[in-house]
Amino acid sequence: MSLLPEIESFLLCPTPQAWIEQALQHPEILLIDHANCEKKAAGTALTLLFRHVDKEDLQYKLSRLAREELRHFEQVAELMKKRGVVYRPLSASHYAQRLHAHIRKNEPGRLVDTLIVGAYIEARSCERFHHLAPFLDEELGRFYISLLASEARHYQDYLGMARQYAGEPIDARVAFFAEVERQAILTPDAEFRFHSGVAA
Repeated sequence: MSLLPEIESFLLCPTPQAWIEQALQHPEILLIDHANCEKKAAGTALTLLFRHVDKEDLQYKLSRLAREELRHFEQVAELMKKRGVVYRPLSASHYAQRLHAHIRKNEPGRLVDTLIVGAYIEARSCERFHHLAPFLDEELGRFYISLLASEARHYQDYLGMARQYAGEPIDARVAFFAEVERQAILTPDAEFRFHSGVAA
C-alpha cells in the first residue's frame, strides 16, 4: 500500500512482535475490541461534527469517515457472528486515554490536538492491520488488508485538517504526540486490547 511507508515513519515505533503473538492468543478479544474501536472512531467523528458546524471541509470529511467506521463495525460484527463470538463488554485500553490526556483545553488548540490524536490512532490501526494480516486465517487476513486504504485515508484527513485549522505550523505539536504515542504503545498493559501495549 503506497501510504504505508509514510505511516510507519509517522509512528516512532513498530508494533512489538510480542503484541502480535498476544493477538493470536486472544482472537475473540481482538474482534470484540476491534468492533469497539470502530464505534468509538465513528463517535469521535460525530462529536467533532456537532462541535464544529462552521467548518465545511471538516463536516464533509468526518461525515464520510463516520459512515465508513460504522460500516467497518458492521463488518466486524458479521465476522463475529459467523465465528460464534459473543459480543460482551470489555474495558477500554489505556491507549487513547494516554493521548487524550495531553489535548489542550481551549480552541483552536483543542481541535488541532484532537485531530492530531485522530491521525495517530488511525495510523496505528493501519499499521497493526498490516502487521497482523499475514498471521491470521485467510478470511480475517483478507478483511484486515481491505481496511488499509480507508485507515490510511483517515490518517491523511485528520492530519490535513489539523494543519488546515491550526493557522500556524504544527510540526512541533505532531512531534510531541509522536512521542506520547510511542510511550503509549511501549508501556505494558494489564490486559490485551487492539491498541494496548504488550500485556504484562
